Amino acid sequence: MSDSINDDSTDSEFSKYIPRRHRERQRTPESERSPYVASASTIAWSSEGNREQRVRSNLWPEPVPDFPRRREDGLLAQVVRMAIVAGVAAAVALLVVFGKPLLDGVRPLFGSADAPTRQITKSADLVTKSADQVEANATAVNSALAPATAIAAVPANSRGVDSAIRGVTAGEIRFGISAPFTGPAKELGQHMKQGIEAAFNVANANGGIYGRQLRLVAADDGYEPARTAATMKQLYEKDQVFGLVGNVGTPTAVVALPYTLDRKMLFFGAFTGAGLLRNEPPDRYVFNYRASYAEETTAVVNYLVKVRRLLPEQIAVFAQQDAYGDAGFAGVEKAIRSLRGGNASPILRLNYQRNTVDVDDAVAQLGQYNAQQKRHIAIKAVIMVPTYRAAAKFIEKTRDLYPDMIYTSVSFVGSTALAGELMLLGKKYATGVIVTQVVPAVDGHSSLVLDYKSALAKYFPDEAPDYVSLEGYVDASVLIAALQRNGTQLDTERLVGTLENLRDLDIGLGTPVTFSRSEHQGVHRVWGTQLDETGHYQAVDLQ
Repeated sequence: MSDSINDDSTDSEFSKYIPRRHRERQRTPESERSPYVASASTIAWSSEGNREQRVRSNLWPEPVPDFPRRREDGLLAQVVRMAIVAGVAAAVALLVVFGKPLLDGVRPLFGSADAPTRQITKSADLVTKSADQVEANATAVNSALAPATAIAAVPANSRGVDSAIRGVTAGEIRFGISAPFTGPAKELGQHMKQGIEAAFNVANANGGIYGRQLRLVAADDGYEPARTAATMKQLYEKDQVFGLVGNVGTPTAVVALPYTLDRKMLFFGAFTGAGLLRNEPPDRYVFNYRASYAEETTAVVNYLVKVRRLLPEQIAVFAQQDAYGDAGFAGVEKAIRSLRGGNASPILRLNYQRNTVDVDDAVAQLGQYNAQQKRHIAIKAVIMVPTYRAAAKFIEKTRDLYPDMIYTSVSFVGSTALAGELMLLGKKYATGVIVTQVVPAVDGHSSLVLDYKSALAKYFPDEAPDYVSLEGYVDASVLIAALQRNGTQLDTERLVGTLENLRDLDIGLGTPVTFSRSEHQGVHRVWGTQLDETGHYQAVDLQ
């Protein structure tokens, strides 16, 4: 039996416990073996000279030789390290890209507290999704044992701007308005535009809509439907507007509305109370702020009959001979029919042509009618559905003939312009004229009216407060609130959905603004005003 444990002696009872690599390797010279310093216990055991101690001494662990690392272990480690670097780089990139939108999202406009919260949530979701994508990419790289050479792509536009959305860019949202800026009804268009731009300017001064500035592009249709097709085409094709806000007029809406519906454009806050914009169920892309002409005329008919104690037969209608006049006349007809228990009765209608002050035929027709009637059923009140110059001319030519005549008008007349025209004629022409309104009194001191006056003074210092521009300001304020609630991802369908879920919006009207899927008119309230001898409107209770 050999003295060394490296011998393959079969009679060694300990040889089977020796590692195989030691049993199988060849003997090496003593001088080539790794040096080993024996411990004191080993030396003691060896001095006894017996076989068991000698074997235990030689079984003391020898130095483990250095074997080269496997190649695949090194490659995997490299991939893991590169994936970690990629993840860190992606996180830094996401913080840089999304940091500013997160900060922008917490700056509310017009006191909207919930919009920033949703903005932060949406941005956080984007960060989470991007981080998940990075992790998925890193996992794929590791499984393929390939170096991570790219970071997950970060959206190029962190504000969610889609260049395919008409009228929306990284820095701007463009709206259009088709209205009269020349001709006999130009004050209506000019004042509507001023009110909208005043509200837009306030929003822009406070950072816009998530960093985007609001812009209004105007096109002059002169209050002529024949020109409206061209203005709508200009706004859509040339100016590339996102939607329409504050379009003026009913006869022009007859042309503009089908054009916008065919192209699925937003048609918001038109300056008209016509029924064609109030279908049941409502057209998806049409939203009205104001009360309808039917609601205005119902309020004034009830006032004349229940408060002023007139008979329905003593009420006539002076109306523009077009879709605007038709809408107002239909409202009066419906209200009187309701008072009669559903029974229809003829109503005297006095017409004039749009964009004219030719009221002579209407005046003559009124005279003939009264001459043919007995005194107790002669016309004692005229509900007017006109523009301001035609209304002023009609009052001028009939006031002396019928000193006790009650004149009322729907809001589209242009209240301030009408007061100015009448005061030029003399205070007797202005005193007592009633105008129904769809906004609070301009001379009031509500928060809304004070904000409006402040904005008008700042951005249009030469313009006096006016009911039409106040309506434009209200229209734009409601639209801005919806845009804030909509978030950064803006397109027509998303904004329509936001509007249809807008509930109890309080902008200081004294009544909340509410929309739903089946209700696209935000407010139904009608305010009554009456001119005094100084040409100022005073509140009058219509009930």
